[in-house]
Amino acid sequence: MEPDELVVRLERQLQGRERQRVLRYDAYVEGNQPLRYMAPAIEAEVGERIAQVVLNWPRMIVDAYENRSDLEGFRYQKQDSGDAELWAMYQANDGDEQSQQAHTESLALGRSYVIVGSPDDEDDPPVMTVEHPLQVAVVRDPKTRRVSAALKRWKDDDGAQWATLYVPDSTITYVRSSRSSRTWSENDRDDHELGAVPVVPLVNRGRMLNQLGVSEFHDIIPIADAANKMATDMMLSGEFHAAPRRWALGFDEEDFTDEDGKPLSTWSAIMGRIWATSKKPSDAQVGQFPESDLAVFHNTIKVLAQLAAQLAFLPQDYMSFTSDNPTSADAIRASEARLVKRCERKHTTWGGGWEQVMRLMIRFQTGEWSKEAKSLETLWRDPSTPTVAQKADATVKLVQAGIIPVEQGREDLGYSAIQRARMAEMDQRATDSGLLGSIAEQIRRDATPAAGSGSAA
Repeated sequence: MEPDELVVRLERQLQGRERQRVLRYDAYVEGNQPLRYMAPAIEAEVGERIAQVVLNWPRMIVDAYENRSDLEGFRYQKQDSGDAELWAMYQANDGDEQSQQAHTESLALGRSYVIVGSPDDEDDPPVMTVEHPLQVAVVRDPKTRRVSAALKRWKDDDGAQWATLYVPDSTITYVRSSRSSRTWSENDRDDHELGAVPVVPLVNRGRMLNQLGVSEFHDIIPIADAANKMATDMMLSGEFHAAPRRWALGFDEEDFTDEDGKPLSTWSAIMGRIWATSKKPSDAQVGQFPESDLAVFHNTIKVLAQLAAQLAFLPQDYMSFTSDNPTSADAIRASEARLVKRCERKHTTWGGGWEQVMRLMIRFQTGEWSKEAKSLETLWRDPSTPTVAQKADATVKLVQAGIIPVEQGREDLGYSAIQRARMAEMDQRATDSGLLGSIAEQIRRDATPAAGSGSAA
């Protein structure tokens, strides 16, 4: 397919049904989803006194997984620790910040993208940027499922529309200066001859025949809607039924006036004043209805929270429907087992994408595809909740028994690549200092005559 035809096809894909699905996910994670729980008549009556309540469980679910997805480095097959040069390229592109955004968008919207490009200056590392699914669309080869073409589209502050087409051997930038124009004009071209599209999708919960992914809270949306409705209904009940409602028989309007004869406000009449009248008790009667118990709303929201936690694989304390403290570290691990395993599965999928990103960066940096990079491994922080004392004790025993080296033990304890590099330098200085001290001690001993020895007079 010709480049111009690819641009039209991918632009149509960006504007199609998938865009509406992404926008829906985005509205839920921001808490801006459409709410239809309150009847228009009730909304007109209560006005701004009661707002429709949004319990933003989708954002909480996304944060729960993203908080356990910290990327810590990349290493080749025969390395004991992360590669310093790869990590330097990654960090030069603000990899820590960008990876968090990429994982958040992938979890919330089903996918995000990473684009790799040539450096702006020869002395700079290749450029890596993470992209939003509303701006990037890809075409996959149906045989290999690999990306065969990609398009990024955006607008600048002047209103001009831009589009960059990525194909295996070229990156072509187009511009469309007028909103009414439908014709793209080629603005720039980079014939890099990579033989691969420098756009890498990071897909959440992708399937063989659906590589667009799905939001992590997709199954929670109906439950979240139900919880928002119950919370809104609870506020309405609190306004009208939680406080006792009074009734009065045989009263006149003048009974509801202050000492100056001015009518009392509705709130004062209902809530803040004692009703009094000069009429006989037989002619006037007062009383009150029992107040409503809001526990039915509490219990319903609690059940919905339990259902949401089960579908999202979250521990019970995340949704705050249990206040019992875990009895031990083992209890913490048991409650988080499903969440941790699902995080590890995501790390495997995302790790493959990040490894492809680093292969592309090496290619842009050196001009050649690295054979060693085929065995790259992405290093992730342990997604489980750390129990430092028990884990440290187990690691020390493994190191002392010679089962794992010290470097692996430090990695298991969660130290970053930079921290481990500093520790290695400290170890080397300590070793050098100890060796120099031993040599100095030996020289001192050799220079000191043994007791009782000496030359004869």
